[in-house]
Amino acid sequence: MPRLSWTTVTPLLAAVALTIAWPLHPDSAPVLGVLSVLLVGAVLAAVHHAEVVAHRVGEPYGSLVLAVAVTIIEVALIVTLMITTDKDTAGLARDTVFAAVMITLNGIVGISLLVGALKHHLAVFNPEGTGAALATVIALAVLCLVVPSVTTSQPGPEFTGGQLTFAAIASLALYGMFVFTQAIRHRDFFLPVTQDSHSPLVTSTAEAEGAAARASGSGSFEHEPVDDDEDGHADPPSDRAALTSLALLVVSLVAVVGLAKIESPAIESGVAALGFPPAVVGVVIALLVLAPETIAAVRAATLNRVQVSLNLALGSAMASIGLTIPAIAVASIWLDGPLELGLNQLQVVLLALTAAVAILTVVPGRAKPLQGGVHLVLLAAFLFLTVAP
Repeated sequence: MPRLSWTTVTPLLAAVALTIAWPLHPDSAPVLGVLSVLLVGAVLAAVHHAEVVAHRVGEPYGSLVLAVAVTIIEVALIVTLMITTDKDTAGLARDTVFAAVMITLNGIVGISLLVGALKHHLAVFNPEGTGAALATVIALAVLCLVVPSVTTSQPGPEFTGGQLTFAAIASLALYGMFVFTQAIRHRDFFLPVTQDSHSPLVTSTAEAEGAAARASGSGSFEHEPVDDDEDGHADPPSDRAALTSLALLVVSLVAVVGLAKIESPAIESGVAALGFPPAVVGVVIALLVLAPETIAAVRAATLNRVQVSLNLALGSAMASIGLTIPAIAVASIWLDGPLELGLNQLQVVLLALTAAVAILTVVPGRAKPLQGGVHLVLLAAFLFLTVAP
């Protein structure tokens, strides 16, 4: 019989804690500390169960299920903080999305390349698929985060209503085209490659999917992915397992939204007490949301599946912009106050430097530890300059 794991227990504990804490409005440090641990656990569990459901429904719907689940978490955290505080949160969405882009393009990509290259001499991947993903991320980032700072119809780093609508529609269109390309039209470009020939490992898709599944948390019931029909692909979970994960996904998302509302005053007070700028709140949200993808990417890199790591990193960056910005645009109809999306000059410089380095990293289709180290230094620069701009 399969054994129960933390991904099953944690959402239930988080839901029980939310039910007890919601009417009490706790403000003691020990209680908030316990709730914050459950919040992090619920985020990790939600992403895991979304991956189980995604594997069951298959592509391209699987990618959408996972991306939508992560976007719900990110948007819920952003909107909750925006409506539960009397402080200026006009730039919170921008800070969170920009932090997600910098963490994925420099943090997840950097650590994956470094780990893969150190363990296997070179980190190899398909430049055609990775380059297409990177181009989409750069286009989304410039359109949604840089353009608002240079438009003239609205004062400040803001879009007009019509401009915001256009940016939201364009973001969804770019994301949809990429999902179609990755999941249907040119799927081979996103499969792991051999170290010698850079050819897709078509016969080891089951192994690659198994590595990604193990990396993402090993399942509600811990087991190795199986391939009973020997078709080269890891078999999807049973209907029962998928329905169980779907139910636990809903419970996790409800717990995340509720616990985030309870924790939001403490998060902002902690950042203010440390004397950090408000942008640090966005970094905290991005780190929380991207924690599961980071763990999955690093473990895939150790198994010489760097392409899987890059798919996770660039896919997360794409979803953070392409789905979060449209969702925030819709939410802004009911939110009071301005919505500042444009980056400042320092952030634009960091984004441009990151884009240039990422392009040079992707073009050869293989990387040495140096490239991973360069990306990690850029991440450190972003984190330091966020705290001390």
